[in-house]
Amino acid sequence: MATKTANTIDAIQDILGDEADSLLSFKCEGITKEQLHLPGPDFVDRVHSNSDRSPQVMASLQRIFDNGRLAKTGYLSILPVDQGIEHSGAASFAPNPIYFDPGNIVQLAIEGGCNAVASTLGVLGSVSRKYAHKIPFMVKINHNELLTYPNKYDQVMFAQVEQAWELGACAVGATIYWGSEESNRQLQEVSEAFSRAHELGMATFLWCYLRNSAFKKDGTDYHAAADLTGQANHLGVTIQADIVKQKLPTHNGGYTALNFGKTSKLVYEELVADNPVDLVRWQVANCYMGRVGMINSGGPSTGKGDTGEAIRTAVINKRGGGMGLISGRKTFQKPMKDGVDLFHAIQDVYLCKDVTVA
Repeated sequence: MATKTANTIDAIQDILGDEADSLLSFKCEGITKEQLHLPGPDFVDRVHSNSDRSPQVMASLQRIFDNGRLAKTGYLSILPVDQGIEHSGAASFAPNPIYFDPGNIVQLAIEGGCNAVASTLGVLGSVSRKYAHKIPFMVKINHNELLTYPNKYDQVMFAQVEQAWELGACAVGATIYWGSEESNRQLQEVSEAFSRAHELGMATFLWCYLRNSAFKKDGTDYHAAADLTGQANHLGVTIQADIVKQKLPTHNGGYTALNFGKTSKLVYEELVADNPVDLVRWQVANCYMGRVGMINSGGPSTGKGDTGEAIRTAVINKRGGGMGLISGRKTFQKPMKDGVDLFHAIQDVYLCKDVTVA
């Protein structure tokens, strides 16, 4: 299956179709781009040099920023493959069984021009001597396993930070299910792990996901609401995540629809317009106005529409002030060449100078 690329603004407009004007011409006015710390070649020096991050952590971040097709742009394109635990090996790899082999996972990231590959201790440890010096490794240290019956939704530690350091990783990743009954324990575990990772000179990436059945109401899923995901981001940066991963927001008004927590009318009346770019802008604002970079997830694979969906997400993320995409199932649940082409199509959006920050 040939993958349509997006290496020119005309190609991007064609792929976006009817949404092209609303996504490419929109200007954020509630929170302007001038208020943000935007991605750029000097991001580590410009932003992290003012923080308490050690030289070793800054070097690890810089190594990630300097790898792949987006090297020295300040943007990130990352392959994450922990779905063998999060969704089961069968559900994840049956569409393309070659990715049961960790070597193929890392090879996809390399050929795809990714900044880094994120996976489990087992995956990265099994091939570390061959690849850890060729592409930055990020070890995902906690997971939600679904073999327990009945299923429960909880992130538990699978790996120690020291193990990630020993296999040559330059970053660790973790998930907190904000809003879940277990979130307080996860918060404490991940905060401790991130502190240790920084001590050892590794960068920290946090999956800031929401998880609570009450966040679905009247047929609307507010797990993707800009106000709720924005607050999840704000909690994540508090424990010194260096990069936050968040789902692309699809709407706003989670707090008001669910009638809980605290918010402000200004969020809905003045600061955030009903445009996908502005919804992402609110997520970025909650990451200390971009001092902590925010990457959006690529979402599940839907088949033929994957490339168009990924390019749309990249445009929204970039124009909102985000730092890139982390794309898994859309890339590894298809032949490797098609996965590589999809990565390149995503990266082309960040390389296209005509797609600007709104």
